Amino acid sequence: MPLEAIVFDLDGVLIDSEPVWEEVRRGYVASRGGRWLPDTQQRLMGMSTVEWAAYIATDLVDGVTAEEVAYTVIDQMSERYQGGPPLLPGAEDAVRRLAAHRPLGLASSSPRALIDLVLGRLGVEGLFRATVSTEEVDAGKPAPDGYLTVAAQLEVRAEDCVAIEDSSNGLRSAHAAGMTVVAIPREAHPPSDDALALAAHVAKDLDELTPELLGGL
Repeated sequence: MPLEAIVFDLDGVLIDSEPVWEEVRRGYVASRGGRWLPDTQQRLMGMSTVEWAAYIATDLVDGVTAEEVAYTVIDQMSERYQGGPPLLPGAEDAVRRLAAHRPLGLASSSPRALIDLVLGRLGVEGLFRATVSTEEVDAGKPAPDGYLTVAAQLEVRAEDCVAIEDSSNGLRSAHAAGMTVVAIPREAHPPSDDALALAAHVAKDLDELTPELLGGL
């Protein structure tokens, strides 16, 4: 199949934001006397804003609404990013290198406000022809909705796209959409073996992503 477009995830692929998300959400739960469970961070990865806010309000904290959770957490995340998002090594170069080769899309579990803030701060917002937040589709990752929407906005078939992902839910989402998946696992939150097995290629870092590599998949 011809490679028609390349679709990035954001958190854990372009920015090292998962530790920030965990710190902010864990802090929020603790400040309300809630319960942070051993599997909470893994469960939250890939959820849309509606999904993770509802999970925190229902399972971890008493006496708050999902809307209150989302507003407070996103506001705190925006404050943390104001000094510059935690860019991963090689992120900007990888985006610019691949944008010169094929149209780029982005499918992220971050809310729209944070997507726009991060891409603007990096100065690469104009290089993405389509960006989708899972809060803008029916279901977050591991459902394929976000990736399918990006492909539709790019006017290409999902099967003709390569997706760059790091998490278990992200890998499952892109694969369920029919995309060829490249995994860049994060040591702090490695994907499960069964999710990693869905990847056509496992890269050690963003510098490994070249037009030749992706075109050969």
